[in-house]
Amino acid sequence: MFPDIRFIVGIIGSVACMLLYAAPILTFKRVIKKASIEEFSCIPYILALFSCLTYSWYGFPVVSYGWENLTVCSISLLGVLFEGTFISIYVWFAPRGKKKQVMLMASLILAVFCMTVFFSSFSIHNHHIRKVFVGSVGLVSSVSMYGSPLVAMKQVIRTKSVEFMPFYLSLFTLFTSLTWMAYGVIGRDPFIATPNCIGSIMGILQLVVYCIYSKCKEAPKVLHDIEQVNVVKIPTSHVDTKGHNP
Repeated sequence: MFPDIRFIVGIIGSVACMLLYAAPILTFKRVIKKASIEEFSCIPYILALFSCLTYSWYGFPVVSYGWENLTVCSISLLGVLFEGTFISIYVWFAPRGKKKQVMLMASLILAVFCMTVFFSSFSIHNHHIRKVFVGSVGLVSSVSMYGSPLVAMKQVIRTKSVEFMPFYLSLFTLFTSLTWMAYGVIGRDPFIATPNCIGSIMGILQLVVYCIYSKCKEAPKVLHDIEQVNVVKIPTSHVDTKGHNP
């Protein structure tokens, strides 16, 4: 019975993730329309890409037992497609200095992922140890991804504006994290339950910050020090910060 419930929860989580992955489309539609990345940062999308890559590999039978994590693998591969597209658009419209920075960071996470795949495939021959190794990498990548909203919340507090942390994104982040946490708990999989537990806490914090600062009517503060060095500010909520991860 539990496997059936787990699969159903995985389907629900996958649907929530698809909505979450698609949410930044509005952000990048704005970027394309204005031909400028404005105040958005690409770091959360890069972290989300790393998490999606790692968990897509984690869901394969080479790492998991059979297709026990089919939903995790499937939705993570979809996430790789979305995040890769967003990063490509960002690089296209970013200033030269930002292009180099983003491409360097993206290359770094791709190198780490490739080393993870190579090491887990050819150096670790025990299936359980292989799953623990890849799951540990995935856990670190997810915790890093879920930590990115802290920067967004700091930006909201500094500017007293919730423009870059929309309510529906924070709400979907919480719902998605709760769903995948349940999926991990039912399957007794700490590498899925633990990061999504952290994601649930972050989602709640985002909603609290949103409720506090959405009532502020004063205009956002102009951060002259940032403007002078032409550094982009922090983006929207977790999804725009990306992630989803199962």
